Amino acid sequence: MREITTIKLHQIEEVKQIIFAVCSEILQVPEELIRNHDSLSDIDDMPSHYLDNKGTFLVLVDDDKVVGSGGIRRLNDEICELKRMWLLKDYRGQGFGKKMAQMLLDFAKKAGYKKVRLDCGDEQKQAQAVKLYKQLGFYVIERYNDSLCTVFMEKIL
Repeated sequence: MREITTIKLHQIEEVKQIIFAVCSEILQVPEELIRNHDSLSDIDDMPSHYLDNKGTFLVLVDDDKVVGSGGIRRLNDEICELKRMWLLKDYRGQGFGKKMAQMLLDFAKKAGYKKVRLDCGDEQKQAQAVKLYKQLGFYVIERYNDSLCTVFMEKIL
């Protein structure tokens, strides 16, 4: 059975594997390069970065196997960030990403945030993701962090 649910701490390693694998696939760079640029320390310390800091982290699970992820992380009292939204290839294009994003946006609104921001690595390589975010009401903004990403977006809740 496929379901989107709040992460359980024992699923952290599975989430990290998905993030590294999908980033490598989509951005077309070796997984080792991604590991060198992003240690996923926020995932390792899930409670302080997400769960205990006015945020949440969801996983898409298929028969007890994590196949997708996404989270909301606090930037300040009014702005949060949609983070780590990745799905394995076999689960893309079926509405799971849209459903997860909507659940995360609903969480953000209920938590009292006024805006949600996100960043994407590459507009061409992540064209489907950018298209989804635009459908959800996100618009392009100026850079708001020092990540290696090139696309920055925001949505007013």
